[in-house]
Amino acid sequence: MDDFHQIELLLAEDNPRDAEMTMRALRKVNFANKVHWVKDGEEALDFLYCTGPYSDRQPGHAPKLILLDIKMPKIDGIEVLRRVKGDERTRTIPVVVMTSSNEERDVLESYRLGVNSYIVKPVNFPAFVETVANLGLYWILTNRTPQT
Repeated sequence: MDDFHQIELLLAEDNPRDAEMTMRALRKVNFANKVHWVKDGEEALDFLYCTGPYSDRQPGHAPKLILLDIKMPKIDGIEVLRRVKGDERTRTIPVVVMTSSNEERDVLESYRLGVNSYIVKPVNFPAFVETVANLGLYWILTNRTPQT
């Protein structure tokens, strides 16, 4: 079994502070050890499609959830979402956009492309932790996805 078999959540976030707060919130509900953090959209796609630095990762071990920031370098979150929801292999993976963007065009485009949820990151740390913990509990434990 490869190291990526147990990954349940892919966190695509370029801001180290936000990534650390997300991991801290996930530790609170015992999910941090099942998270793989990528720092840009290109790395997220490499992970999902087992290419580039993840070419040795076994296809078929998709995460149960993708937490996706929109404003990322190399390939932005909207393009990652477009590719994930446009590909039969990854279409059923729930994607939650978690971003600081409250722009209506980003919300509309995300839902047009098939996002499962759109969350504007709370600025207040306790609210941020609670939001992420609730996301993890719902999407990983409660939500049922098709077998891949």
